[in-house]
Amino acid sequence: MLKGKHIILGITGGIAAYKCASLTRLLIKAGAEVQVIMTPNAKQFIQPLTLSTLSGKPVISEFFTANTGQWNSHVDLGLWADAMVVAPATASTIGKMANGVADNMLVTTYLSAKAPVFVAPAMDLDMMRHPSTLRNLELLRSYGNHIIEPAAGELASHLIGKGRMEEPENIVKVLDDFFTAQQDLQGRHVIITAGPTVEKIDPVRYISNFSSGKMGYALAEECASRGAQVTLVSGPVTIKADHPGIKRIDVTTAVEMHDAVMQALPGSDAIILCAAVADYRVDNVADKKIKREKDAAPVLHLTPNPDIARAVGQAKRPDQVSVGFALETDNEHVNAQSKLQRKNLNFIVMNSLRDKNAGFQVDTNKVTIFTDGGETIEGSCKSKRDVAHDIVDVLHKYLSKR
Repeated sequence: MLKGKHIILGITGGIAAYKCASLTRLLIKAGAEVQVIMTPNAKQFIQPLTLSTLSGKPVISEFFTANTGQWNSHVDLGLWADAMVVAPATASTIGKMANGVADNMLVTTYLSAKAPVFVAPAMDLDMMRHPSTLRNLELLRSYGNHIIEPAAGELASHLIGKGRMEEPENIVKVLDDFFTAQQDLQGRHVIITAGPTVEKIDPVRYISNFSSGKMGYALAEECASRGAQVTLVSGPVTIKADHPGIKRIDVTTAVEMHDAVMQALPGSDAIILCAAVADYRVDNVADKKIKREKDAAPVLHLTPNPDIARAVGQAKRPDQVSVGFALETDNEHVNAQSKLQRKNLNFIVMNSLRDKNAGFQVDTNKVTIFTDGGETIEGSCKSKRDVAHDIVDVLHKYLSKR
């Protein structure tokens, strides 16, 4: 899958830079076109001549070529690339990437890159586990970057621990797997619901919840990036969906979301019900703002909203896949598996508000997936984009059998 791909290989100043000769050779052997960008310190560990010979392209290190004065356009490079790999990625470069410190050609190109970015950290174990490094890596994950975790072993300091740059063969495999998976939903139509719904009390007040829509939008981006046509039915959120494969339908109430979903359902292959839908709406909505000084304390009469998951479960065809979400606070596994059965879902994604850094208003999530075949898939705390990737992998397995 790497044949014909344009790969930027960014090399920074760490001892693992010597592995980039092998990495460049393997990428070229796989059919990729490689443009090497080196930081000035990287040239202390491996010669540009070696890399230019292997890649067949002059190595770029500065904004201007010294002997000709030619400007190296980071914008053009960012548009050219199908992927950018930063390996080894030192703590310094990771910090610059995370915080937008564009003081060299590599980081400037990273900030201009439109393609997916893969970061392979390499540093000593104390630097690797320092809170600032961990924070910067989480920032990069939250931006949508892919972190190729370092291996454990003997380091340059002769200490033993996590911090060795992943081997070139494995980095190439990560890239190959990414491009293989990128189009595995080609020709599929996926509906995704996201965000909260809002139910009016009066013209200025409403009932809602804390959903930011981040998980649903991450799922939409993941499905679209893998070739699917996505219909995103979204409650009120501040996030944008930029992928051209996403058609966004904005709704406010649960009734509006239900109607939009049921209208799109017949033409879909799958639906992911990620939105946090209000279970009830007010049936005595005031037509004027309720005044505390003049009016008695209001009594809100609630009526159930449509159960979108149940409606989908009843209406879907045998060849359609439905995926639900269960955000729980107690008896998580029992409640999620009960919902899986009651709503006729193919699988359900459970997360708990008792897990740190999971749930509403955060960039990470920790989920457990229960399938209708009795399988339980336990996940770790990851960025919501990485969690979306795991969920869509399961969805693809279901769709591939239909």
